[in-house]
Amino acid sequence: MKITRNMERWSPLVVLAAVLLLWQIIVAGFDIPDFIFPSPWQIAKDFAEYKGPLLEAAWKTFWVTMLGFGLSIVVGVLLGFLIGSSRLAYTALYPLMVAFNAVPKAAVVPILVVWFGIGLGPGILTAFLISFFPITVNIATGLATLEPELEDVLRVLGARRWDVLVKVGLPRSMPYFYGSLKIAITLAFVGTVLAEMTAGDSGIGYLMQTAGSQQRMPLAFAGLVTIGAMAMAMYEFFSWIEKRTTGWAHRGSQAA
Repeated sequence: MKITRNMERWSPLVVLAAVLLLWQIIVAGFDIPDFIFPSPWQIAKDFAEYKGPLLEAAWKTFWVTMLGFGLSIVVGVLLGFLIGSSRLAYTALYPLMVAFNAVPKAAVVPILVVWFGIGLGPGILTAFLISFFPITVNIATGLATLEPELEDVLRVLGARRWDVLVKVGLPRSMPYFYGSLKIAITLAFVGTVLAEMTAGDSGIGYLMQTAGSQQRMPLAFAGLVTIGAMAMAMYEFFSWIEKRTTGWAHRGSQAA
């Protein structure tokens, strides 16, 4: 059992090391130029050389993403609660939200630039627009899956509809909520970088766009690695919180 847990813990790093080694061998073996497809070693060298600008850009992208993500949590929870607690709201709002979510966010960025100009506004709003939908859907699903029999019993015992939703429905929605956060945070980073590449004047997306236009592909790949590391760190952060606040929903996984 302990060996299995150790294997599970270290397996991502083993796979990553194998991929990087294979990547390095392919690039070196076929003598691929760095401006076309850089090797991991060259990416690491550029990361070390431009560590200052990369970290500065990463910090800018991070807090812009967090602003948009925080807004998506507030709006997503409120909309999810409304849709999950009211059949009329579900019928009226859910189809419109699905249609809006299907709109490519890259097509929305130019409109945001016209409205808010180049800078932080498009990045925050794009992160929000691309990440609030999973939160809304999961909160609504958690409330909608409350068993009718349980609700009937609580109503017979004197509980009001509001009491059932707040004291029973919302706690049962927490696993859905944390699941949506882990998805939404990765989407929020995608939205921020997309806006920075299209209409930004700073951040990782802007740095990658500039590096790509100058054919400095190792630096552009270093930006990709930085974004991936930030998204993975936030994903693990929410997983850590989830396991410690909704342990009752993970008993099976903890026993394994």
